[in-house]
This record gives sequence, structure tokens and C-alpha cells, in this order.
Amino acid sequence: MKLFVAAVPYDFDDVDLKEMFELYGEVNSAKIILDKETGKSRGFGFVDMPDDNDAKQAIETLDGAAIKGKKMSVKQAEEQPKTGFGNRGRDNNRPPGRRY
Repeated sequence: MKLFVAAVPYDFDDVDLKEMFELYGEVNSAKIILDKETGKSRGFGFVDMPDDNDAKQAIETLDGAAIKGKKMSVKQAEEQPKTGFGNRGRDNNRPPGRRY
């Protein structure tokens, strides 16, 4: 199960996030999202846990937990629709090739 983790302390890195969630089970991956321009944390990330029961336990325990003065939010990540390369920002209701 893929989890979305918000209000992560800005000094956390991928390893810190992974170690926090490993307390509840196996973690396939943990990624803090970085700002492309500054390279600094944006304060949220994603954790992928193979066992749904472990992931649910992590959600129940860590959602609302205070870490370094910040109240974290942990929930199941929502799947984003896949878009093709070069399709960013295009209004999908408009026919391709025409500019309005």
C-alpha cells in the first residue's frame, strides 16, 4: 500500500522516513519530495509498504502524531491519473493540435 505523509519535518530525509515506518513493518521505499529549484524538502513524502495490514497499523498510529512540533498526516495515497509524455497542462477536452 502506498501512503501519503504530510507535515514531515523539513530536516527529515528518505532514511528517516523509512526508519519511522519500519517500526510497523517492511518498507519497499520511502521518498521525501524535494523542491526542484532549491533541493529542499517540501514537507511531505510517500512510503510504500507491501503488507496492507502493516500499512493500516502505521496509519492508525502515526496519523496525527506530533514529530518535532509538527502534527503529521498519514493516509493511503490516492492514485493519480497517468498522462502521456508532453501532456502536462493540456486541457484533455480540447482536440490535439488546435490552439484556443
